Amino acid sequence: MPAQKEFIKTHLPFSMAGVEVDVATIQRDGDLAPIVFLHGFGSTKEDYADIVRHTAFTGRPFLAYDAPGCGESTCSDLSQISIPLLVNTALEVLERFEIKSFHLVGHSMGGLTALMLAHQNPGRVLSFVDIEGNIAPEDCFLSRQIVNYPEANPERFFDEFIERTLHAPAYASALYASSLRHKVRAGAVRGIFQSMVELSDNGDLMNKFLDLACPKMFMYGEQNRSLSYLNHIETNGVRLAEIPKCGHFPMYSNPVAMWEEIADFHAAAEEV
Repeated sequence: MPAQKEFIKTHLPFSMAGVEVDVATIQRDGDLAPIVFLHGFGSTKEDYADIVRHTAFTGRPFLAYDAPGCGESTCSDLSQISIPLLVNTALEVLERFEIKSFHLVGHSMGGLTALMLAHQNPGRVLSFVDIEGNIAPEDCFLSRQIVNYPEANPERFFDEFIERTLHAPAYASALYASSLRHKVRAGAVRGIFQSMVELSDNGDLMNKFLDLACPKMFMYGEQNRSLSYLNHIETNGVRLAEIPKCGHFPMYSNPVAMWEEIADFHAAAEEV
């Protein structure tokens, strides 16, 4: 007897500024306000599939998808992938699913994409969980390697990036590194990383984040509690969620704590 499907998989082919993409999604319908999840660099939509295993989210519709050039999503020109293109992808996917307002959750690259999406569409975002998404130059510990370790050959850069990540002294780094080649195409890395560094250095991200009117939570691993801006954003009304026994990847190191924090935050946000 086949297992009951608790979410639906779909593919959405479309074109943006001459670039053809085919976006792979997972989603569940429902009557409540949906959660839209944006994954980080080197991750996929399946980072969030376990939402169906947590009773706090029973009946909650959600949408997650692979960014172009990542996971099961394709892109006809990998060199064109950047944070602006990822924002446009999000807008197109939201339109295809007819999602007008939503809770937003983004990790790392997905957190930066989510911030730019929310900044451009503030009235649509009901709440924002930023899981170590870039809001300051210091957040480019992965993406700034495109500057610090210059290499013209994309395959060689990616191989060396994976090797450095494998030996990084942080929770889940080796696990993360082990699947990078399967989850992101090497040709997409440079455009993503360069746009992340440019926005982090020159995009006024902190003010964009603090200016969002919706309830906001910033989630980080205990290994990153030294981030210089944590007190500043908390003083300015951002809820902090420190995840124990965790570095940059709560969905790998401590997913139970991650889901509990998100559920509690959403409950509080909907009471406002």
